[in-house]
Amino acid sequence: MGQAHVMIAGAGPVGMVSALVLARAGVQVTLAESAPALSLDLRASTFHPPTLDMLAPLGLTDDLISQGLIARYTQQRDRQEGLVAEFDMDLIKGDTDHPYRLQCEQWKLTQLIKDQLDKMPHVTMHLNTKVEGVTQNADGVTTQLSTDGQMHEVRSDYLIGADGAWSAVRKSQNIEFEGYTYPERFLVVSTAFEYANHLPKLSYVNYCSDPHEWCVLLRVPTLWRVLFPTKAEETDDEVMGDESVQGRLQGLLPQPVPYKTVHRTLYKVHQRVAKNFRHGRVLLAGDSAHINNPLGGMGMNGGVHDAMNLCEKLLGVLQQGHSADVLDRYERQRRSIAIEYINASTARNKKEIEERDPVARKKTQDELRAIAADPKAAKAYIRKTSMLDALARAETIA
Repeated sequence: MGQAHVMIAGAGPVGMVSALVLARAGVQVTLAESAPALSLDLRASTFHPPTLDMLAPLGLTDDLISQGLIARYTQQRDRQEGLVAEFDMDLIKGDTDHPYRLQCEQWKLTQLIKDQLDKMPHVTMHLNTKVEGVTQNADGVTTQLSTDGQMHEVRSDYLIGADGAWSAVRKSQNIEFEGYTYPERFLVVSTAFEYANHLPKLSYVNYCSDPHEWCVLLRVPTLWRVLFPTKAEETDDEVMGDESVQGRLQGLLPQPVPYKTVHRTLYKVHQRVAKNFRHGRVLLAGDSAHINNPLGGMGMNGGVHDAMNLCEKLLGVLQQGHSADVLDRYERQRRSIAIEYINASTARNKKEIEERDPVARKKTQDELRAIAADPKAAKAYIRKTSMLDALARAETIA
């Protein structure tokens, strides 16, 4: 039997982590990315504690920390009343080597991985390459690709679809993407304006509830990122225009001069989970398997957790003689977590932050204050929001 070979579609964080884990174990890896280069978009910017734990043995975590911001505290705030509750992640230091969130743009992770993969002769990366079709039999998978319009194919033992929400791999297997799309889109505006000089006791991670226009304030090393909901009836041009952007930013914190913005991103938001994460030798991970709203920073992190779980099992099959049935356990574990934890938590986060009923709002805020004031309750809250509980739950699924 020759060297095991895995094809991976998508060179975002999930595809790149998968490639690195497999390649470090000696598996031949072919990566196909539809874009002409690795993405430098801001996209995800929060790394949760267990994700940092997982990336450490791959030689990535220290480099990420050096390029990011350590966020020991997270805050629940109210746009009118200010700070509601602050959570100190130091409470989980016995459960993780990294008791904090790391605020660091996801492209820094993929670039660090690329630096490692570039030195590995058994890794091939095709950029500007689209998946055009997938066929499989009992012995392997054939992936039809087009690079700059030229067709070619790759034969491999397995194919991992880590090619995002619009996954060509998932569609090739006719796997349903069950769930819904929110009518409103999310606007993310990045600015070098220093909010911490104007909003007292601001942390690096702030969820600001409001019955009319909630927002999220996140710090990354050089910028503040502000996330706003939009109205379904607003056009993309209206939302992205100066008048709208300035109106939202001035509404959050009035300033005598216009805000200078560095990036503006508008995107649709979904809560969806693929009906299957495995179809024979084709496996889905990350956004191709499940997508959710970004409130809680669970999308990229959940995808990396998928990758680590999947690759461990795949290596067992490819190198240790384990039955391929173990890949069904990957689906049972990670699909359950996508539904029970990631989608459930993010949907609940959105409902609470946008709640309009004053009685319900007060109840939620009183509960948050009580949790934050009780170290035992606060630790339980942080274990859940940092995804430690989700990973513990996954391990109990046979």
